[in-house]
Amino acid sequence: MGSGASAETPKTVVLNSGYEMPTQGLGTYALDYATCTSSIHALAAAGGRLIDTAYMYHNEDAVGEGVRTCGVPREELFVTTKLYPSQFTNPESAIEEALAKLDIGYVDLMLLHHPGEGDVEAYRAMERAVAAGKVRSLGLSNWYIDELESFLPQVDTIPALVQNEIHPYYQEQDVVPYIQSLGIVVEGWYPLGGRGHNDELLADPELTVIAQARGVSVPQVILRWNRQRGIVVIPGSSNPAHIAEDLDIHGFSLTEEEMARISALDRAEKHDWY
Repeated sequence: MGSGASAETPKTVVLNSGYEMPTQGLGTYALDYATCTSSIHALAAAGGRLIDTAYMYHNEDAVGEGVRTCGVPREELFVTTKLYPSQFTNPESAIEEALAKLDIGYVDLMLLHHPGEGDVEAYRAMERAVAAGKVRSLGLSNWYIDELESFLPQVDTIPALVQNEIHPYYQEQDVVPYIQSLGIVVEGWYPLGGRGHNDELLADPELTVIAQARGVSVPQVILRWNRQRGIVVIPGSSNPAHIAEDLDIHGFSLTEEEMARISALDRAEKHDWY
């Protein structure tokens, strides 16, 4: 299909680190302890295996509890967390803190949450954590073309994944192919627009028409559009029905014309600052 779109949307992708990662999962931003654990249980029950957290979400302990108690073997789950720039001055202790809070043996993917002073040194500490078997794969969040061109020559391990804000109103049409051309997986956060913006995006007339024609929901259309661009998606939700629905995007595909109609919705409208 044109525009880099493919109707093939595998449920896993092999990262350049050699590890297999699910292509759909759950973002846990803003979920409190009890909600976070119950949402992970709902994800696992619906067949989801990818969970995204961060130091700054203040719920790594809840994610660990959810992983340990959801009934799915640890090795079948893929858990991502992130170091915040405030931690870059002492990254070794930040990594140990994440491992202790999660208490799930190892971290599948650790990201730097966004660029900041000391980010190269923090990444090098994560590289050492990989060598020690504490972390399996490394990545970056909120890095764009200029940041990557500056950062990559300074580190030994090419990131396995870059996680950026991506939704129909902020599509990164230049950034996504650039990252993918480096053999790096792209993952989108706020795929449904983000808190404070979901309602407008989910009521978008163009997306509504496509969803109605397909007999699916607008979130399913958006997530399918991402997947056909090769983008891994981690929508946030605390609603078990929505969590299950967000995984259920393999019974239809978008045509090249529908992909182009969604592409035309791009406003370069970021919904968060970094």
